[in-house]
Amino acid sequence: MEQYKKEFIEFMVRCGVVAFGDFVTKSGRKTPFFINTGNFKTGAQLGRLGEFYAKAVYEHFGSGFEVLFGPAYKGIPLSVAAAIALNNLYGIDVAYCSNRKEIKDHGDKGILMGGKPKDGDRIVIIEDVTTAGTSIHETMPILKAQGEVSVAGLIISVDRMEKGTGDRSAFWELQQQYGLNTHAIVTMEEVVEYLHNRELDGRIVIDDEMRQKIEEYYKIYGARD
Repeated sequence: MEQYKKEFIEFMVRCGVVAFGDFVTKSGRKTPFFINTGNFKTGAQLGRLGEFYAKAVYEHFGSGFEVLFGPAYKGIPLSVAAAIALNNLYGIDVAYCSNRKEIKDHGDKGILMGGKPKDGDRIVIIEDVTTAGTSIHETMPILKAQGEVSVAGLIISVDRMEKGTGDRSAFWELQQQYGLNTHAIVTMEEVVEYLHNRELDGRIVIDDEMRQKIEEYYKIYGARD
């Protein structure tokens, strides 16, 4: 496992973004883990988060794109932070762009803000966590309406590796429907593998009992990608 992935897993635990216990998801699933990217709250945290995204973007796409797109609303700070980090870490200066939930009819009119894509641009979308893929389904028509642009791929923070509406994950479905090159900074499999019986800040985050609960959960809800 790459070093930046190990650091990202520890970063999520310390920020309370990934937690283990007994939770209920919005869909009603009882789950032994929970991911809440809203717990990245400070400037320092956002700066580091942007660096992790930048490393994942660079690993999978290099400099082969012109626009980083972050779907509203959580994708807005992600696109800004990642664009800054790409420039600082690799000297790659790309535009950042996001959509508005409502079309603006005055001043800087339109549904997009930031560096709007133009003909010939290649776009990488960055998201937090994809579950149903709703924001991507909303985003693709907006991007395609901008002209002769191509979407190179999608980067998310954590692949939950769970079933969507069928046996496949929403992440896999997005790959198939749009031909996207999709990647995550880390998968839940990598999170569990790295944290199992590992002491972090004086405590074991995932012990044998918790790992068994996670494995039982995936027997029911794990995606067959």
